[in-house]
Amino acid sequence: MMNALKMAILAVATLVMCFPAYAQEVTKEQIKGLDEQTQEIKADVLGIAAELQRLEEKLLYPSDTQVAVFVALAGSEKFRLDSVEIQFGGKPVAHHLYTYKELEALQKGGVQRIYTGNIMTGEHELQVTFLGKTAGGTDFRKTESFKVTKDVGPRIVEFTLASQSITLKNW
Repeated sequence: MMNALKMAILAVATLVMCFPAYAQEVTKEQIKGLDEQTQEIKADVLGIAAELQRLEEKLLYPSDTQVAVFVALAGSEKFRLDSVEIQFGGKPVAHHLYTYKELEALQKGGVQRIYTGNIMTGEHELQVTFLGKTAGGTDFRKTESFKVTKDVGPRIVEFTLASQSITLKNW
């Protein structure tokens, strides 16, 4: 009887010892499966977010009233741009303070979209003000006003800033 009891205890002990190894293996597979599902869900969410952003832009800025304003620096200029303010019809619509990295990108020929909004067709006054420092360290402020004619369809306006002037390009 003792031998039978010892054999039963040994059998139960062997099963108990094997069970955790089997449970660990299943858990690793489940974790791997969950990780793959998580990555798929993450990719789906990013895709949905991008699509929502495109739809939101179409709703908020319909192409017949959309205007986009871009800022660039003249290539030969050596001044430091500190900030830019854009006004449509005397109302401020955009203001931006520049970081070192943003200024460096503009100096290398980059262009920044500073404003996207809606305006009705017709002629509008657009005022650009920028602050900066000359190569010698002197502060300066430059303000210029322009007339922008908005037709049916999107309007793209680009300002090129120089220490002495602001030029406007209509695209």
